[in-house]
Amino acid sequence: MPPKKHSSTRPTKTSIPKPPPNTPPNWPALKPLVPPSDIALTTLLPSQIVTISQFFTSTLCKTYVNFLKELPLTTTPGKPKKGDALRFNDRFQVVDEAFANRLWLETGLKELVCGSEEEDEDGEGEPEGMTEEERRELWGGEVIGLNPSIRIYRYTKGQFFDCHYDEANLLTLNTKPTPTPAKTTWTLLLYLTSSTTGCVGGETVFYPDEITFGGKKNAVEKEIVVGLETGMCLLHKHGSDCMLHEGREVLEGEKWVIRSDLCVKREKSRFAD
Repeated sequence: MPPKKHSSTRPTKTSIPKPPPNTPPNWPALKPLVPPSDIALTTLLPSQIVTISQFFTSTLCKTYVNFLKELPLTTTPGKPKKGDALRFNDRFQVVDEAFANRLWLETGLKELVCGSEEEDEDGEGEPEGMTEEERRELWGGEVIGLNPSIRIYRYTKGQFFDCHYDEANLLTLNTKPTPTPAKTTWTLLLYLTSSTTGCVGGETVFYPDEITFGGKKNAVEKEIVVGLETGMCLLHKHGSDCMLHEGREVLEGEKWVIRSDLCVKREKSRFAD
């Protein structure tokens, strides 16, 4: 059984490698989408795992899968670097600020994560109807956008991602009028395929662990299995609070994923000069 507690040295981890010099592709339009008012955050584990069903429509997912198949995917090495988790998939990575902004602004994601003016006024809704302080506590700070490092994953039959922790990363977002120092706090995984498209297996599994939410330590005693759902967005906390998790082996078909991260404004250290 995987360990329930994080060790001081994490033998299984994943960090964002230096992006290759890929040219941003001409991504398809983000249409059709369901109205932003029809999507919502669903909590699977408080302060740790949330999902958004129908973040992409099935039609849009099909459009993107057909498009992504034409990208120059590369297969990850069978032997990982020392300290890294074993991952066997095909991937494409590119730094694309424009596409990250489109995912953040055109899909309703910003309103779900940061709240809308209407919600701020009435305070209703769960979990979106949170106070600003509660949102900052949940997301790890003031969310200002998505990581422009866009990763595309394809898992075919027999491919998987072994148990690992996702590492947080420091970056600078090219905001206006001045760039903003930021850090990543939550992983964002957008699933484009599922059993309805012929993909069997490939579930994301979070293992028992000890986590902190509401200011208290809580033991998660059972594994949490998140099955694939076409168009679903899975968000989970990463960095020092990340739970041990894996992407199970794909048994049939193909699992397609778009990956980014939530970015929060990096606060200046109170010990800085």
